[in-house]
Amino acid sequence: MIDIPDQISTVWIAAASVAFLVKHFLADFVFQTSRMVVGKDRPVGWFKPLAIHASVHGVITAMLFLVVSPPLAWLGLADALVHGTIDRLKSIATRRQKLTPGQTTFWWFFGADQTLHHLTHVLLAILLAAAGSGGSAG
Repeated sequence: MIDIPDQISTVWIAAASVAFLVKHFLADFVFQTSRMVVGKDRPVGWFKPLAIHASVHGVITAMLFLVVSPPLAWLGLADALVHGTIDRLKSIATRRQKLTPGQTTFWWFFGADQTLHHLTHVLLAILLAAAGSGGSAG
């Protein structure tokens, strides 16, 4: 079980939040190749590029937890699974509606996708900050 104390250090929550914002930028924009972007949205053959992309997210998340609380490094796998699921659902929804970046609704789906990723990161940042503030991870 993961203990979340009643109070978490402001410095830890700020640092963890920034760490996950940077992680998201790196994994979603810097380390995501055009093959991943195009491949994960295909109707067929999407699994491998999506799995690689989601794994990048998971590895960086695991690395953050390894530094602060190694027993929580498994959250990298959880992050990869959640990230991949969110991306796949967005892909299915935009493809079914035949949306393109030239349409407002495409950007609504993109915004919802990004918001869900950031909400995931809020939870992960709380867990990382709790571990760094002295909460136990057992």
